Amino acid sequence: MKTYVLAGGCFWCLDAAYRVLRGVSDVVSGYTGGEGANPTYEAICTGTTGHAEAVAVTFDPNVIPSDVILDAFFTMHDPRQSDRQGNDVGTQYRSAMFYRDEEDRALFEAARVRADHTWDGGVVTEVTPLEEFYDAEEYHQDFFGKNPFQGYCLAVAVPKVSKVRASFSAYLLPV
Repeated sequence: MKTYVLAGGCFWCLDAAYRVLRGVSDVVSGYTGGEGANPTYEAICTGTTGHAEAVAVTFDPNVIPSDVILDAFFTMHDPRQSDRQGNDVGTQYRSAMFYRDEEDRALFEAARVRADHTWDGGVVTEVTPLEEFYDAEEYHQDFFGKNPFQGYCLAVAVPKVSKVRASFSAYLLPV
């Protein structure tokens, strides 16, 4: 099993989109890339901690290749937007990939290059070492699964999940 920590806007959307893929065994929403231990949602929303909303995606590379996990990441959000995704604005919504070792760093860099071609340039996604990852509060975990008719989920998460379903149909869980 491998785990990648990725940030691309609101973690609810990334969480929801990764959960539809075969080979993904766990998705944990959390915070990383900032200052201070044990940040809360309220603290990171101030923009003063520097933490990003992120997901730790655990998957079996024998079932779903690392490249698919990473290419799906670049499908779920617009990696050309700096410190925002749509109406979600702030450093906590930045596009970033947090690597544990040099092998992952190389895979992340290669994925960013592929994304730059897909998005016709301008990808601003950070590739940075992973320091501490803090689990988000329980109510953020599998938020879409628990709240499928919540307004934000319908307006923002559903289109992202649909895009991943369309682009990665060979890796979808059975419905």
